[in-house]
Amino acid sequence: MNDTLFSQIQKLFERTYAQVGINLEDCLIDRHRCSQLSILAGRSAAELSELARTFLRAADDRLYIGIYYSRWLIEQLERHDPRAGLSNHNIRSLIAFVEEINHALHAALQFKNGACEIASENFARNLELQAQVDTYLVLLLFVAFFRKTQRVSRTDRHWLRFHLCARQCPNAFADRNLRTRYLETTELALSYTRYLDTLNGMRRLDEIRRFRSLDYSDKKTRILALPGGEILSRRVNLICEN
Repeated sequence: MNDTLFSQIQKLFERTYAQVGINLEDCLIDRHRCSQLSILAGRSAAELSELARTFLRAADDRLYIGIYYSRWLIEQLERHDPRAGLSNHNIRSLIAFVEEINHALHAALQFKNGACEIASENFARNLELQAQVDTYLVLLLFVAFFRKTQRVSRTDRHWLRFHLCARQCPNAFADRNLRTRYLETTELALSYTRYLDTLNGMRRLDEIRRFRSLDYSDKKTRILALPGGEILSRRVNLICEN
C-alpha cells in the first residue's frame, strides 16, 4: 500500500527531528467536530482559516490533537497532486496541508519534552514560526525533485517565499494579538529562511535541529542576531507597538 501524502510528510519531519510516537493521521477530524472545537477555542478562533486548523488540548498529562482539512483543500490536492509537480494551482493548498501536520508534530514533541503551557501565546508563536520555516524547506524539496540538476534557483525561492508570506494576510485579522502574531512570525521566518539558504545541506540540518530545540524567545533572539538583525529588530518592534 502506497504512503499517503500526509504520512510521507510526517515521516520527513520525524527523520529530520524526532519520532512523535503516534500516527498523526489518526488525529484527523471532520467538519462537525471542527465546528465544535472552534466554538470551545473562543472568539478569536473564528478569524482563523476555514481551510485547515489544528486543535490542541492538554488534560490528565495527555495531549489531545485534532487536525482538520476542508473538503475543498483535499480536493485541490487530489486534483493537482504536488507529488506530480508544484505550481500555482496547488502551492497554497500544500502550504496549508504541511503547516497543520507540522503544528501537530512539534506540539507533540514539545509536550513530550515537558512543555505544558500549550495555551500560551509564546507556545502558539513558536509553533507558527517553526511551521513557516519547515514548510519552506519542504517546498524546496518538492521544487528540487522536479529539477534535472536538483538545484533550486533564486527565482524559485522568491516564488516560494511570496506564497508563504502572501497567504498569511496578517493585516486582515481584527484581533490585535493574532495580527501581531502572524506579522512577527512571518518577518522572522522570512529572515531565517534566507539565512538557511546560505548553508550547505549538513550545516542546514544541524542548524534547524538546534533551532527546533529553542523556545520562542530564544528562536527570536537567534534570528535577530543574524546579519541584518538590527533592521529586522526595528521592524519587529514596530509590529509590537502597532
